[in-house]
Amino acid sequence: MRRDALESSGVEPLSAKSVGSASAGLNTMQTPEALRRDIKALAFDQYGTIVDMQRGLTEAVAPFLQRKGWQGKPNSFVTWWRRTHFENSMIDALCDRGHTPYRQIGERAVSYVMDRCGIRYTPEEARELVSEIEKLKPFPDVVPALEKLRNNYKLAILSNGDGDMLEAAGPHIGFRFDHVISVEQAGYFKPHWKTYAKAAEIIGEEPGHILFVANHAFDCIGAKSYGMRTAFINRRKRPFGHTPHQPDLTVADFAEFASVLA
Repeated sequence: MRRDALESSGVEPLSAKSVGSASAGLNTMQTPEALRRDIKALAFDQYGTIVDMQRGLTEAVAPFLQRKGWQGKPNSFVTWWRRTHFENSMIDALCDRGHTPYRQIGERAVSYVMDRCGIRYTPEEARELVSEIEKLKPFPDVVPALEKLRNNYKLAILSNGDGDMLEAAGPHIGFRFDHVISVEQAGYFKPHWKTYAKAAEIIGEEPGHILFVANHAFDCIGAKSYGMRTAFINRRKRPFGHTPHQPDLTVADFAEFASVLA
């Protein structure tokens, strides 16, 4: 399965000797020195890692919910929306009956939450809420950190978002990546292994030379299980969880990440 995965992704398969070596070390954690030596490219999750999704969407939905007369907390509404979206995207990938666009799943998710909250809305209002995802701003420390890293690594986005959504988000982020990769190119949502395989193919590096960076444990687990190295941006100060696929690096924010890798 490992060889099939690499061959279908377009990445040259490792030799039997190197596969054995990689498998033996896959679940170990590399030192910062080893990462600086071995890593050629950094691939970042976008939603929640590069851009502040929770705060940005909470600020966007607050006036909408106020107009609707809903008395709940906007932050809770966004949490329910994001959890529902995540669940639906995992169902979509596991059912394996064709990739559903991120935007469509987003509209279904926010509509479901409004139904549960008893909020009356139109399909256009649901679409407008989802479109706010394209306007999200990066965390304040992100762009300065990326500028420090630019000269030493290839920099890429690997996102569950649709390609046109990622393109629209570019000006709001304010940084030009070497590659902006949507999982629609792989036909599955992360953490399906084909998403990381497609990223390795497009970036043009072996998985072991790519450090995948995310604020979400599930994404780091998916990338690590495929063969990438991983960095966990633990802004929320939460435990990573008891999994054999531990991150190679855990930092509090992008400033600390850049100080270790630059």
